[in-house]
Amino acid sequence: MPAAETSTLVYRPFAADDIAAAHALSVDVKWPHRADDWRFVLDAGAGFIAQDGERVVGTALCWKYGEHGGSLGMVIVAPDCQGRGIGRKLMELLLEALGERITVLHATPAGEPLYAKLGFERIGAIHQHQSADFKVPRIDLAQGERLRAIEPGDTGTLVDLASRASGLDRSALLPALLNVSRGIVLERDGAVVGFSLLREFGRGHAIGPVVSVTDDRQHARRAQALIAHWLAHNEDRFTRIDMPDESGLSTWLESIGLKRVDTVIKMARNGTPPHDASVAQFAIINQALG
Repeated sequence: MPAAETSTLVYRPFAADDIAAAHALSVDVKWPHRADDWRFVLDAGAGFIAQDGERVVGTALCWKYGEHGGSLGMVIVAPDCQGRGIGRKLMELLLEALGERITVLHATPAGEPLYAKLGFERIGAIHQHQSADFKVPRIDLAQGERLRAIEPGDTGTLVDLASRASGLDRSALLPALLNVSRGIVLERDGAVVGFSLLREFGRGHAIGPVVSVTDDRQHARRAQALIAHWLAHNEDRFTRIDMPDESGLSTWLESIGLKRVDTVIKMARNGTPPHDASVAQFAIINQALG
């Protein structure tokens, strides 16, 4: 495009006052995020805006997890402004801010080629399931197990489990997430061996993260119990869950009516998050935060 046509295009840090414009942009591209969802992810991270004159035409956010990890997302370019290199420039600004951190993102097939050029490699997939018309499954707990509400004293244990399951330092993000979520833990003989959260998001509610230790063969059943609890709580209401392909529970979700509506590609740059095999993540927080 001729330089004269892009002379008003500027890039600047994302500010709280930009949330309304960013939300309008996400509505234009049919993303489900509410203004409150934007506010939460901005409070947890930072990012950049592309502005053409007075109009916001692009957004991008990133999050730093400790000294070594990060993620990026909420990368949107107005449909009528695509093809001008705006998305690539926003990505370059994010990557400069993240530096040498191991960085993850979730890409559509259309976005994968750009991310590959920027050094990202495919490491997995995430299946998006959602519905308001699902069956609530009965999942029996084993002897010595029980579900209970999260208590303030659990925070350290939950941060540890979430960090080990994702390979990303959740010491700052998870406490913030607990403030906007309802949560339960699964105890086995008095020890916390799993947890799940439910929060308002998009068109209804989202379940995630869902985490369970894997020191026996019962971790998938525990994850089902942690999910089923919130399905019972949310019966007949729109519910979403974003599940890693390796969890093996996508077929189960479909069987109870939570349809798979999309699959995105998990990619990483500067290495792969150091996953601890003794803990598994059965649902992520969301596609931006990982």
